[in-house]
Amino acid sequence: MHDAAPSSSTPRPEYSRAFRFRRAQNWLTLGTMYAAMYMGRYNFSFANAKLSETYGWNKAQVGAIISAATFIYGVSAIFNGPLADRIGGRKAMLVGAGGAVVFNLAFGLGAYLGFLGTGTLLLGYLATVWSLNMYFQSYSALALIKVNSGWFHISERGVFSAIFGSMIQGGRALIYFIGPLLVLALPWQFVFFVPALVMTTLGLLTFLWVRDAPDEAGLPALDTADASSGYTGKVDFKYVAKVVFTNPVMITIAAAEFCTGFVRHGFEQWFPRYMQEAQKLPLDSPIFQKGATGVVLAGIAGAFVAGFLSDLLFKARRPPVAFIGYVLQVACMAIIWKAPSVNLVIAAFVVNSFSISIVHSMLSGTSSMDFGGKKAAATAAGMFDGMQYVGGSVVGVGMGWMLDHFGWSAWGPSMIGFSAVGAVLMLTLWNARPKAHAAQTAPAVAAPTNVPVQEGESSRTGTQG
Repeated sequence: MHDAAPSSSTPRPEYSRAFRFRRAQNWLTLGTMYAAMYMGRYNFSFANAKLSETYGWNKAQVGAIISAATFIYGVSAIFNGPLADRIGGRKAMLVGAGGAVVFNLAFGLGAYLGFLGTGTLLLGYLATVWSLNMYFQSYSALALIKVNSGWFHISERGVFSAIFGSMIQGGRALIYFIGPLLVLALPWQFVFFVPALVMTTLGLLTFLWVRDAPDEAGLPALDTADASSGYTGKVDFKYVAKVVFTNPVMITIAAAEFCTGFVRHGFEQWFPRYMQEAQKLPLDSPIFQKGATGVVLAGIAGAFVAGFLSDLLFKARRPPVAFIGYVLQVACMAIIWKAPSVNLVIAAFVVNSFSISIVHSMLSGTSSMDFGGKKAAATAAGMFDGMQYVGGSVVGVGMGWMLDHFGWSAWGPSMIGFSAVGAVLMLTLWNARPKAHAAQTAPAVAAPTNVPVQEGESSRTGTQG
């Protein structure tokens, strides 16, 4: 499936001050935009219990909204990846943000105005609108990865993915902080209105400041030394399909991401309601607030730990780090299953968030850039992130039905097997590394600098991208 990794990784290039400043402006804006998109995605978990309370819907009915939306996200990401590679990450992010604003407002207004009643018509409307929101949300991850693949050399992507991961978690942290306050202090529909306002603001800044690659910002082009490096042929659907959909490493990662999706969304979509019903903690409980804060901070820490481990210890290999994340997930789900005490459950939540972030940042966030290369990064991200959300779609109506019939004691063990399968798949990719198309003779430099620039290494081994 792949060759063994070499003993040393591709050397990191030196950059001019102008390049570093412009890149910082680019990724700070883009990362904050994506964080805002997360607000418009994870806000639903804080309306979960309110939907049952307001309309008398059971968990399976609320779960139907989750299933429909996550499935649409997953399928859309797979098909939108080639489109994002074609139109560029900046345009893809703007399209995604515009749609997410419209349909967050539509979800909140449909429930707030009350003209659709409280039965099947309203349920169908909310499921449709939230699915459309998730369709446009699917552009965001593809856009983020597409843009970053043009600005970051392969040897530094793990650490910078950690930085982006922390910014993304910031969006989740903000909705975890203000979500309960909005639900308790205002009509609960405002948990959809406020993220729409934030996304609108960041969308304007993205339009003004973000560019797809250094050469589009007035800087020399950067050789990123990834799977696209050295390729001079035509970049069309045939090319990106060959790079992504026929690569055994890509297919294995996609299968692992299906498992990730079941665990990630099974945890993230239902844990606020678990705390309310199984642990009897209201949303404004100090224990709940501390737990939610710990979950977010752990997600940030997981991204950083994964980035440094992959870049420095494992020499730009991502699967070994993802394996560690999967093993931690198994342990955490076992603790949640037994639920010996609320403190141990919260500790397991925190570590589980840490481990999910490790896997997500390594596979969807970094491997897609490495193995897809900057020319097919969005397509690779679409397949990885899409499979994750297809897996996550099962935890909506399926997990809702399970909880209705078997209670919260079945929640933890239902996710253990998926993490175990993901761990096994990562073992098969332990030494996988992208391979360039040809030796590179041009220095990997983004702008003039007085510091000598090291040339990219051409002997990297692994599955051909």
